Amino acid sequence: MYRVWNFLTNYSLLLIIGAVSALIWANMDVLAPVAGQPHYWADLYHHFVEFVIWDHAPIGHLHDGHRTLTLHYLVNDILMALFFGIAAKEVWEAVILKNGSLRGKKAATPLFATAGGMFGPIGVYLGLALIMGSDTYDAVANGWAIPTATDIAFSYLVGRMIFGGGHPAVRFLLLLAIADDAVGLIILAIFYPSGELAPEWLLFSAAAAIAVFVFANWLPRRMDRGKQDRPNSTWMRQTLSFWPYLIAGCASWYGFMMSGLHPALGLLPIVPTIPHADRAFGIFAEAETHLHDLLNTIEHALKHPVEIVLFFFGLLNAGVQFSAMGDATWLVLAGLLIGKPIGIFIMGWIAAVPLRLGIPEGMRLIDLIVIGFVAAIGFTVSLFVASVAFEPGLVQDAAKMGALLSFGAAVVAIISGKLLRVEKHDL
Repeated sequence: MYRVWNFLTNYSLLLIIGAVSALIWANMDVLAPVAGQPHYWADLYHHFVEFVIWDHAPIGHLHDGHRTLTLHYLVNDILMALFFGIAAKEVWEAVILKNGSLRGKKAATPLFATAGGMFGPIGVYLGLALIMGSDTYDAVANGWAIPTATDIAFSYLVGRMIFGGGHPAVRFLLLLAIADDAVGLIILAIFYPSGELAPEWLLFSAAAAIAVFVFANWLPRRMDRGKQDRPNSTWMRQTLSFWPYLIAGCASWYGFMMSGLHPALGLLPIVPTIPHADRAFGIFAEAETHLHDLLNTIEHALKHPVEIVLFFFGLLNAGVQFSAMGDATWLVLAGLLIGKPIGIFIMGWIAAVPLRLGIPEGMRLIDLIVIGFVAAIGFTVSLFVASVAFEPGLVQDAAKMGALLSFGAAVVAIISGKLLRVEKHDL
């Protein structure tokens, strides 16, 4: 239990506190009603979420050429870029490094399972919505991506509780979750723009990425060829440090915002430009703290600030009244709890048996079902997608409730692990 609690406090505790606080606050009108003001607490929460930090802030353009910077916009559209930047770092390392977890045959079956974990929830969500009638379908169809998400931290935590830290299913789950994150970033960028598309602004982001790579990364290394002490790279690292990448990141964020793509993805082009080690120990590995390349140094420095960002993300997005539960709630849950395990099992079986790609030694095919239930914990990313898939209102609140209730997948996963006789392998 110590290891579980230690992991929880390191990666997820502030997010949980923020989400639970928001749920309590949003439902205080039932728990502690104020006489003569039936919506007192709900209105107070809404005013907090939309608190104006900077009126007519010159960071974008609306009809009057300015934007009102609210607390919600600051967290969801600006600060969450740090969270997605860290996610992109893990995906980038998994793909580009020689020992990356998403390279080679070892990643083939998890990638097939990831595809199943995408198509299964989409099929269940849209199929059930269609059965419920055209009016329901039209109202909720845009939320099809909500149940495709897998919360890496919570899924890893539950996976460790069920399988133990030494079980190959935990590594399989982690590969699946990282690949899921990669596809999720693509889905957010392509299918959920934040405004009218102006793709020419992406050239601005691309120019920022190319410029910082050439002048702060490639050129110093080029000048250091044949020099063992690497004076130019060392000067760049010690003197300028992360500042060129911070400036490029701000420029890239602005380009994404002006292009109509969600600005929270604005750091994605910059992450690959940052000097990185030639190996990675894997996300959540303790040995990662001993890597001191610039990319890992930046990640280590951002860890605690991002935890605070996630606290406010939970606080500002999870404030949903329990009475808001509706069709979108059940569709999100059905997509996660039915579509995820079925899709992961079917596609994992196809990869392992007919295609003969195999599964890790010590893991059973039936374990894919348990992995599917663990991966059904959408929470953080599902909540984020729900906030951009729908306009504020009843449908968005219902979808958010589905994302929050996906925590229930942990209980289902633990029960399925017992019923399917998972053998726990501790480290």
